[in-house]
Amino acid sequence: MSAGLTHELNNPAAAAVRATATLRERVARMRHKLALIAESSFSKDQLANLVDIQQRTAERVAKAPVLTPLEVADREDALTDRLEDHGIEQGRQIAPTFVQAGLDVDWLEQVASAVGQEILPGAVGWLNYTVETELLMDEIADSTTRVSRLVDAAKQYSQLDRAPYQVADVHELLDSTLLMLSGKIGPRTRIVKEYDRTLPRIPAYPAELNQVWTNLIDNAVCAMDGAGGDGTLTVRTALHEDRLLVGFRDTGPGVPPEIRDRVFDPFFTTKPVGRGTGLGLGISRRIVVDKHHGSIGVESVPGDTRFRVLLPLAAVEPDGTALSAASSDEPPLTSEDRTTSQEPE
Repeated sequence: MSAGLTHELNNPAAAAVRATATLRERVARMRHKLALIAESSFSKDQLANLVDIQQRTAERVAKAPVLTPLEVADREDALTDRLEDHGIEQGRQIAPTFVQAGLDVDWLEQVASAVGQEILPGAVGWLNYTVETELLMDEIADSTTRVSRLVDAAKQYSQLDRAPYQVADVHELLDSTLLMLSGKIGPRTRIVKEYDRTLPRIPAYPAELNQVWTNLIDNAVCAMDGAGGDGTLTVRTALHEDRLLVGFRDTGPGVPPEIRDRVFDPFFTTKPVGRGTGLGLGISRRIVVDKHHGSIGVESVPGDTRFRVLLPLAAVEPDGTALSAASSDEPPLTSEDRTTSQEPE
């Protein structure tokens, strides 16, 4: 977990460092270009128009559309041709930057009519630096936001600054665990969230529930990896009678019937030597049943394995009786349970 988090933090941090170094270089070039503009034959009106275009260009960068590779190629070719028609020799080098920022031939013609053909090359060069700095600042913002989200997820996951027992939103716990495990899950596993956001917060030990989610998600990912790597993990929440249901469904090879009753036994594992201790599901059962007075069960066929956790909605009396919860026996899967949407959240 620590190695995975370090890797996930390093990628955006390194991207922010690279973007900052490039931004420093671009700002230095902008200062040089500004000095050249000040010494050129720009009139007062032309300078005012250029500043206005610069502002509007920066605003367009923030609203740049997402283009398909074919659209990008078409726009780059059209913009390159038009830049060269205006006598701008570096058109092929700067066109990709403008297209990435959502700028096109119409924008170029607006610039040309506003500043005039004589000073257009200098104006385009200045605007190119403007666009590059905006894109770099966006990259830095995205990278640092990613770091912040990972740190928040780590705090949510560890619960280090929170009371051990508290009223918690199970969806926040699930999301933080999924984010913490994103490096291990990898791009080949599709995550589908089927959350019932109307569910109430419940009294729980959040850090220990996160350990349960970690064990169940890790097992599902390992099972699908063993079956070739591609698969879908569906995480579902719902109200089941007077308890909160959290379900994990994977498309792995399944749990054979002859060992299904042993999966929660301490030290029992089907993982290769060195990959599993056989403690994860046993610990998960203790956390769910003994500490939360809930239940955990599994049903499995090839291509459809479901672990279901049921938790009381209300606080629990010292004798282990939930104030508003029924028996903690695992109910059978219903036809409604077997119908799941494949639309990701």
